[in-house]
Amino acid sequence: MKILVTGGAGFIGSNVVDGYIREGHEVVVVDNLCTGRTENLNPDARFYLLDVRSAEIAKVFEIEGPDVVNHHAAQISVPASVEDPAFDAEVNVMGIINLLQNSARYGVKKFIFISTGGAIYGDKDNVPTPETEPPAPLSPYGVSKLASENYLRFYREHHGLDYTVLRYANIYGPRQVPHGEAGVVAIFMSKLSSGEIPVIYHYPEEPDGMTRDYCYVGDVVRANLFALRKGSGEVINIGTAKETSTGELYRRILEIMRRHGFASDTAFDTPARGAARPGDLRRSALAVQKAKEILGWMPEYGLERGLEETVRREVLKEG
Repeated sequence: MKILVTGGAGFIGSNVVDGYIREGHEVVVVDNLCTGRTENLNPDARFYLLDVRSAEIAKVFEIEGPDVVNHHAAQISVPASVEDPAFDAEVNVMGIINLLQNSARYGVKKFIFISTGGAIYGDKDNVPTPETEPPAPLSPYGVSKLASENYLRFYREHHGLDYTVLRYANIYGPRQVPHGEAGVVAIFMSKLSSGEIPVIYHYPEEPDGMTRDYCYVGDVVRANLFALRKGSGEVINIGTAKETSTGELYRRILEIMRRHGFASDTAFDTPARGAARPGDLRRSALAVQKAKEILGWMPEYGLERGLEETVRREVLKEG
């Protein structure tokens, strides 16, 4: 089938594009290269340099006639959304409306939307958090993702556009850019490889940092493949159901980096500390039983294996 992937030059989107092409699908990429990189583009995909808010998107739909839209493009920074809620809404809400309008107009059969787990659920006592937990976003980013999910329901009801929502945990792996709070694995690896001591952000009563659910990008690619044919009208968590504190993550990465000859100085044993930023959740992990039951998906990479693979490919440049 023909699949249009927005954000297909970005970290996760480009890995998903590669997965679709490996499985024999025809892929069209739309990306404004604001955070995406040309070196991430698969040479077998057709590329359009466009913003998802652009009126020119209609021409892509008219020319390409995609069967499926996979929407990864987004403003993804929680602190940035707190600082500028209007821009977050413009990109994340107006962007998806533009895509949904054209999907309905040009007969797209399915829309796969990439949402967020932690930012939509907010701080919950029920961790790992299932999809049945009521959303309680604490940032404009979470609000815009929840609004997008509701627009999907509207377009299904009024235009017959099928969809699957994948609510991601914290995704890491090859091609992740080392900036922004979502890229903590890449940030730690980049700083340790260049001899800098990273910062762990935390609340005063939680010195080891907030907890997150870290899921390897290779597992995410599999979920996007399964969502092509399964999960009609469903919202599905994609994660590992395991909490890892920022401090524990740092120690695991430091141990792996040292095995490969980096950060041997004992000064790296004690990372710098910083106050939690606006919108930072204290705890987050996603229950994934629904993904198993509906998609037939479960994560295959444990944290150690995923981090080792990321170091091998991103730091050591192997494979």
